[in-house]
Amino acid sequence: MSAYDYNQLAKLSPFELKDALIELASSRENRLMLNAGRGNPNFLATLPRRAFFRLGLFAANESELSFSYMPHGIGGLPRIDGIEQRFENFIATYRDQAEVIFLGKVLSYVRDQLGLSASDFLHEVVEGILGCNYPVPPRMLKISEQIVLQYLVREMVGGFISAGDVDVFATEGGTAAMTYVFNSLKENGLIKAGDKVAIGMPAFTPYLEIPHLRDYALQEVAINADPEIGWQYPDAEIDKLLDPAVKVFFCTNPSNPPSVKINEHGLQRIADIVKNKRPDLIILTDDVYGTFADNFKSLFAICPRNTLLVYSFSKYFGATGWRLGVIAAQRGNVIDQAIAAYPPEKKALLQERYSSLVPDAAALKFIDRLVADSRTVALNHTSGLSTPQQVQMVLFALFALMDEQDGYKAELKKLIRRREAALYRELGVHAWQDENSVDYYTLLDMEWIAEQLYGKDFAAWVSKNVDPIKFLFQIAEETGIVMLPGQGFGAKKPAGRISLANLNEFEYARIGRSLRAMAETLHEKYLAQPSKA
Repeated sequence: MSAYDYNQLAKLSPFELKDALIELASSRENRLMLNAGRGNPNFLATLPRRAFFRLGLFAANESELSFSYMPHGIGGLPRIDGIEQRFENFIATYRDQAEVIFLGKVLSYVRDQLGLSASDFLHEVVEGILGCNYPVPPRMLKISEQIVLQYLVREMVGGFISAGDVDVFATEGGTAAMTYVFNSLKENGLIKAGDKVAIGMPAFTPYLEIPHLRDYALQEVAINADPEIGWQYPDAEIDKLLDPAVKVFFCTNPSNPPSVKINEHGLQRIADIVKNKRPDLIILTDDVYGTFADNFKSLFAICPRNTLLVYSFSKYFGATGWRLGVIAAQRGNVIDQAIAAYPPEKKALLQERYSSLVPDAAALKFIDRLVADSRTVALNHTSGLSTPQQVQMVLFALFALMDEQDGYKAELKKLIRRREAALYRELGVHAWQDENSVDYYTLLDMEWIAEQLYGKDFAAWVSKNVDPIKFLFQIAEETGIVMLPGQGFGAKKPAGRISLANLNEFEYARIGRSLRAMAETLHEKYLAQPSKA
């Protein structure tokens, strides 16, 4: 076994620890390293990508129609006059190509189902895909915002909120959204050093790490999900939100890594607390895995006034490299109300901060403060997600909206669940499942697996004698398999996080067999003890 300081390694973020695990897993020649730790999917939506590239060619033609200095490759800004007819001609010319057929249906859907101007839409996406203008408005392009909002309402909310009541800020992925929210909450006096923040556990590691940074110095209050009740939050844990000292509740729903959505009871209990006891509570819900769940409902659907919704297109559409995320906020939310109720001296400080943007900073919505703060206020006029990114986001959203039978979604669900079945079948234990399971990740609980395979006495011996971090390194060295430590995500028991999205089915079967073989070796060591002779 290679020499490592496991006490020091245990302090690292699992996403930093993975580098050492990958190095060790890759150290042997003629053996394939299997990185099951990171959640980057190996599937992606191809049709909206094909449409993006085909639309780009149409847009380049539109630029050259405006004015052209050939052969030097100079075009001009596209014109809106006649653009709809030119696009219809383009569709007719290339009607034998699937992505062009899709673009034709997109235009019909935008015009006939969403009631938006076809010419305005085409002009926005053509300029957008060319990237020839700054993002205006900087928060999000106007028609793009309306389309993405329709997608969010369908997938995250289920129609409980009117799209006209919500604002959307397009960001550089969900990670930028998280960063912006933390920063603007601090800059606007909504959180300060020493304040309590509740965090639904287990959680995406940055949610656990950011509050402890010197920038924030927040006190963490863990809202622990219980594996014994299907990774739901017990009532006693949810009731920690009753503490008025808890300013914000950060939640990943469905959870990462247990991959379980909050059930109806949990949602309703949180909603009741907010309605009756904590109308001031701010909720941040990260719902990136919601599109993999059956009958998903976000906290944004039941507590819209209190909730900021963060969503990323990265996992569902296989678009981690595109960096496409959004923050959604209901108009007239509790954050805006809290800022409006500040005393004069606090308002004066914020007036000074945002005075270059509007004459009366008190009227500036929090979501627009997010935009300004993301560019240190002074650069607000050049803020915003790049327009080609926004166009790809729009095509992803329309792809999902137009898929009325949810064929893409159903196929992805089957894909990851077949992978899970292969892993657990070869491991020799039954995967836990209920109607709230999402299965994007799975947590391999070391003690639970030991008990399932060889009984409680062996599980107790494993708990006492096997160091979980050291064992992850042993797995990496002996099998070439990389998992991330569950404890790095706030899991209470020693466990390894495996993504079910980034490898093929036969590879998950290999992981199951390899882990079963390691369990057998441990069991032989257990039986060889003098007391077992």
